[in-house]
Formats: sequence, structure tokens, C-alpha cells
Amino acid sequence: MLYLDHAATSPVRPEVLEAMRPYLTDVFGNPSSHHTVGEAAASALDDARRRVARVLGMRAGDVVFTSGGTEANNLAVKGIVLGALAGGKRHLVVSRIEHESILESADFLHRFHGIEVSLLPVDGFGSISASDVQSLLRDDTALVSVGHANNEVGTVQDAAALAAVTRAAGVPLHLDAVQSAGWLPLDALGADAVSVAGHKLGAPKGTGALAVRGRVPLEPLLHGGGQERGRRSGTENVAGAVALATALELAEAERVDAVARVGRSTARFISAVLAAVPRAALTGDPAHRLPGVASFTFAGTSGESVLLELERRGVISSSGSACAAGSDEPSPVLLACGIAPATAQTSVRFTFGRGVLPDDAPEHLAQLVAESVRAVLA
Repeated sequence: MLYLDHAATSPVRPEVLEAMRPYLTDVFGNPSSHHTVGEAAASALDDARRRVARVLGMRAGDVVFTSGGTEANNLAVKGIVLGALAGGKRHLVVSRIEHESILESADFLHRFHGIEVSLLPVDGFGSISASDVQSLLRDDTALVSVGHANNEVGTVQDAAALAAVTRAAGVPLHLDAVQSAGWLPLDALGADAVSVAGHKLGAPKGTGALAVRGRVPLEPLLHGGGQERGRRSGTENVAGAVALATALELAEAERVDAVARVGRSTARFISAVLAAVPRAALTGDPAHRLPGVASFTFAGTSGESVLLELERRGVISSSGSACAAGSDEPSPVLLACGIAPATAQTSVRFTFGRGVLPDDAPEHLAQLVAESVRAVLA
């Protein structure tokens, strides 16, 4: 089996498992307890917070550990917007191609708090224009929330340009970096809040963080004992925090080499698929994209049927976001990019991890894709 769905989740790295093991066994204390057992856990939590902050270019006190990317995005969007209500800010800007955790949070704020939500358009590649962001900003805009890299088509946004626009207007910018962490530098984005998830990087599922600069008011969503400096109550997952910090540091240390190596393999795979499958069309920006993402439509087929044929040939891939799996509706991301609904339902996404592939793997995989498409059309 060849697993090509790393955008959905990745296996836990051995180094991460070893780093977190002590906090699942001997160092088991509650980090809020004021005795030696609890203080050992608190020390590990503080160290993990500093390490995550260093990779994200934030201060240690900015980091809030969460249960993953979805919670981090919910805390960013709901927490920052609700925190701005006292100042009369009742407007939120998000794009049409955001992860469900962003769009559903925006919908919640609209339905229950009367927040006005403006949706940024994207071009045919899924790119957001800084000028479009600027045109939607108002005096009462509380937040702009944008995915740094799209989880379906891999398009990378110009975060620096977006941050320049929002900073000039005095509006906080939140970047969902769940997909870009480990592949793109995150320490100089200029964002006011950044979300990451551990399971995309080789840490366990259920680990994540939101880093939000101290000057940005943040209303907590979870109330209780006041952990995480009052921003997220609940006993912290010390082992998960250590795992996230370890995975982030490993990915950052390997990033330059991994981007070059995986990017070359993915580029070869894309070229080979387009040559071998006349019906194939690449989705997303061909130049400004994550190095391990290759997403196609195969006109006249069913994406789900192609996936089944690929799995029969030992290739595991997906039709888009795992969070929308099982839906019969065409991908909102592809529709926003101007792709017709019938064509959008033929999409298949291949996402590569950091493992080294055999030299002939890209071309061999392309042939398996061609066989699978032919089998569906037969």
C-alpha cells in the first residue's frame, strides 16, 4: 500500500512517540498541581510552549494548546470576534474556500450574535487578492481569517501581502496554517494569530495550538479552571503539547530539504499524470502551491470510483477534505474556483509525505492513475 493522503493525517513519527512517552507514564502529574509531581509536568508544558512559539515566531505566552486544528480555528474566529464586540466591531471577513471549522464558526457568529460576514472571492487557482481584502475592510471589521494553504488544491496565499493590508487598517489577521506548517516558514508571516495541528506533522491526532498575539483580545470558548492563562480551561494534555512541539521542530529542521525533494517528486507526478490521462486537469495554482499536493479532475468519471480503483491497485488517496468525506455535494472549494459541479465531483487529491520515494515512483503512480481512470470509463 502507498499512502498518499498526508493532508488528511500523517503517521506518528518515532521521535515524537519517544518524546511524549515519559508524560504518558512516569511524569503523569497535573500541571496545575502545586507539588513536585505536578511541577514536573508544568515544566514540560512550559518548555513545549516555548518551542512551539519559537517555530511560529511568537512569544511563549501567545501559545494556547488545543485539541487540534478545528478547535484552534474555532477559538481564533469566535474568540477574537467575540472579544472585539465591546469595541463595536461586528464584521468578519473570510474566504469562500476556508476549512469547515472557519466557515461554520463564521455562520455561528452570524446566526447567534448578528455578526456580518463578508466572503472573499478567489480566482480560478484559489488565490485571494490583497486588493479584494482591502476592499472589504471596514471600520467595524473585527477579523480577517484566511487559510495559508488550501487543504484541497494546495494553493498558497501571499500571507505577507494580506498582512500588510490588514496591519495598515488595524485589523487582526488569522492564518489557518494547519496545512502549511512544516512546509512553509511560519515565523515571519506578520499574522496576529496562527493555527496548527499536530497530526499533519507526525504528532498524534488531538494535538494542536493557536498562537495569538497578546494585544489581540480573545474571548475563551471553554470555561472552568482558567488554564492557558484563562484562554482555554481544562487540564492540559502535556504529552500532546510535547508531541506537537517535537513534531514542529523536526519538520522545521527538515523543511528546506523536504520541500526540494518532495516538490521534485510531485512535479514529476503531475507532469506524468497530465501526459498519461487526457481527461486530467490540475486544480489549484500550478506555481504557488504546497510541494506535496497534486489535485486533479478527471472529466467524465466519478472521483469516488477512481479512488476505489486506485485502492485496488494499492494507492490510498482522497477526493478532498477528510472533514467533508461522505458528502455527495461537489467541493465548495472547486466551485469557488469556477469549476462546474459535474467536473468538481470527479476530483482526486494526492498528498505526499516526507518519506523518500523510489526513483521511478512518480511515473509508476501516474500509470496506476491512468489505469484507474480507464477502468472507470470502461
